[in-house]
Amino acid sequence: MKGSLLSPAVIQKVLDTIQKTYRCGYQLAKQPKREKVLIDYSSPNIAKPFHAGHLRSTLIGNFVAKINSTVGHEVVRINYLGDWGLQFGLLGAGFKRYGSETQLADNPIKHLFDVYVEANKMADKDPVIEREAREFIQSMEQGDSNSLNLWQRFRQYSIEDYIKTYRRLGIEFDEYSGESQYWDKTPQLLEDLTMKGLLQTTQKGTQIVDLSDMYTGHSSYATLARSDGTSLYLTRDITAAIDRYDHHKFDRMYYVVDKSQVNHFKQLIGVLRMMGYSWANRIHHIQFGRVTGMKTRRGEVVFLADILDEARTRMLHNMQVTDTTKQLDDPDLTAEQLGISAVILQDFARRLSKDYKFDWDRLLQSQGNTGIFLQYTHARLYSLEQQAGFPIPSSVESIDTSHLQEPEAIDLVAHIAQFDSIVLKAYQEMEPHVIVKYLLQLGHLVSSAHKKLRVKDSPIEIAQARLILFNSARLTLAHGMDILGMKPVDQM
Repeated sequence: MKGSLLSPAVIQKVLDTIQKTYRCGYQLAKQPKREKVLIDYSSPNIAKPFHAGHLRSTLIGNFVAKINSTVGHEVVRINYLGDWGLQFGLLGAGFKRYGSETQLADNPIKHLFDVYVEANKMADKDPVIEREAREFIQSMEQGDSNSLNLWQRFRQYSIEDYIKTYRRLGIEFDEYSGESQYWDKTPQLLEDLTMKGLLQTTQKGTQIVDLSDMYTGHSSYATLARSDGTSLYLTRDITAAIDRYDHHKFDRMYYVVDKSQVNHFKQLIGVLRMMGYSWANRIHHIQFGRVTGMKTRRGEVVFLADILDEARTRMLHNMQVTDTTKQLDDPDLTAEQLGISAVILQDFARRLSKDYKFDWDRLLQSQGNTGIFLQYTHARLYSLEQQAGFPIPSSVESIDTSHLQEPEAIDLVAHIAQFDSIVLKAYQEMEPHVIVKYLLQLGHLVSSAHKKLRVKDSPIEIAQARLILFNSARLTLAHGMDILGMKPVDQM
């Protein structure tokens, strides 16, 4: 659709559609067949650092959930915690050596992390520590009440802390599950594989499934049990997938995990196929690249909250030294929303599979292709509506769209008319950069139109037509930002 060819009737139809549908929330007009979609994302490891990969998984998974909801699917959001295995054994054994109940009560997450770091460091020097870690895991798997009580406390402390941080991002999960739910089901999985003639025992005593008919290289066999009989992450993941299908009968399931785990998911799908589960083809791995340079002023990032705190602090400073900053009711909250938008846009600015370098200075700029620019555009449009001196017309039929024939107006209408097709493309490719590119173009078109198409002091018929155009642009921008996980601000 070229802007120069838009008639007043076409402009009226575009604006009428937006005004009637976007004010009550946005959903794709022509939706695909409704499906049940499970999304496994974020998935931090208890007491280990919530590193940049977890941040990416959290932001990307939220987008995947939102875009699937937008096209009409039933979405189940799952946070599958790393709450079992050797790292938890190190934490349990380490707490017995280095733990403090006082510090645990005062700041549980920091203390658990400090204990884990110390135990991990000492394990490199002292093999006794690793032996104690394995013994701790075995005691948990054998049902030892003291070990399980300690595990339950650590897990609950961590989930409570995660929920606080996710709330800042506007993210909620339908299920908090974890590896711990499946360790006792892995013997049955191994027995099923044995009965099917799929499980082999190596000379080292490990148990594997041969996948060489499907894959080559590292993916050609899947190790499912150590020589001491304890289960692995892959074993528990396979068991979890079977349980999820039994419970949900999903049409699709996405794992949002970095691209270094591609072999893991090949093996997961491969074993399920070998077992005869046709629904294994409904499983998809959304891969993403690595982030480098993610540091706060105090040094390396440890927890997600550190990233959000740093974004808020830096944004608040920028707002305080900027002359145009409005008087705000809650500057801290606005700074947080702006900072989060900046982090999200930098993350989504390219294809998900690409690596990128985190750059605090660039992402917080108000000029250029940044999240701050999108927020500034939204706040500018909201301010225009508030200062117009008259309300937004209640219907497009009441305005004369022949007053919207300037090139800037036509280009803006033509662009917002493409929103449905852009959302569909982003869904089909499962790529947020498609929407990012569209919204940045929208922001620049709004900027050009704002300079040329005055609302205030224009004749009322012209002013009303322009105001409903700008309002339609703001609604489109707001819905696009929401799909990306940004909360639009009205003032900044």
